[in-house]
Amino acid sequence: MKESFSDTLRAVLYSLLLHGFLVLLIALGLWWTTESRVVVMPGPIIEASLVGPTAAPKPTSRKARAKPVPPKPAATPPPQEAQPKPDTAPPPEPPKQDLIEQQRVAAIAEQKAEDAKKEQEEKRQREQILLEQEKQEAERQKQLEEVRKQLADAEKKKNLEKERLKQLQDKRLADQAEADRKRMEQLMEQESKEAQTGAGGQDNDLTARYAAAIQAAVTQNWNRPESIPPGLRCTLHIVQIPGGDVISANVSSPCNADGASRLSIEQAVMRAAPLPYQGFEKVFNREINLNFKYDGQE
Repeated sequence: MKESFSDTLRAVLYSLLLHGFLVLLIALGLWWTTESRVVVMPGPIIEASLVGPTAAPKPTSRKARAKPVPPKPAATPPPQEAQPKPDTAPPPEPPKQDLIEQQRVAAIAEQKAEDAKKEQEEKRQREQILLEQEKQEAERQKQLEEVRKQLADAEKKKNLEKERLKQLQDKRLADQAEADRKRMEQLMEQESKEAQTGAGGQDNDLTARYAAAIQAAVTQNWNRPESIPPGLRCTLHIVQIPGGDVISANVSSPCNADGASRLSIEQAVMRAAPLPYQGFEKVFNREINLNFKYDGQE
């Protein structure tokens, strides 16, 4: 683990404080041991006097040294109890290994504190990120709801428009059918008037029977679709040759039948060939317009 400059400076300050404390302890110990004390010997005061010549002795030789006169032994004082000497030894210096261990423990504690602080900061940042994500998710859900609502409104409007168009189309078809029906009625009324007043010098009764015979022949050969309701009215244009053989048959307007129904009528004409001819030679025409109708009865 790499120590920072602040850690090194802190360790040096701790070391200086410890050495200063040790020097202070040593100074106090020396001051305590050098304090002067007056030793008082118990007992009476002894007076002594010299015995013998008082003159100074002659010098014997320069080389001879004067022997010191040993003093008389003084009275031996009574023994005193030994007083304990003050402990002047300085306290042992703590080993450097303990100082290093303390520094290491302090560095570990400081690193743990920094790690805990860093972890708390990271936790706070994670919580902030989660809060922002939840806020963004809520905003996104709100936008999705608005889009779904707009799509639902558009779909509803589209369905309403389709329904309106369908109603208009149904109404248009109904109007067209009603117009075809009216034209058919007018055509039939006109043919009825012509039958009553004569048609080009022909026998009106024979013409009517000829049309009824062709109608019956076509109806007998008609494979009527089940979807055709009663009230069908169509103009059938037939091209034939003498003898009743059919060259072509086409359904033309006015006609209130659909395409499949019109095709079935044309096929019925071709299957009915040859059409009725004998007995109707007088009113025979190569091209005839037959008013084909179906009222629900075969």
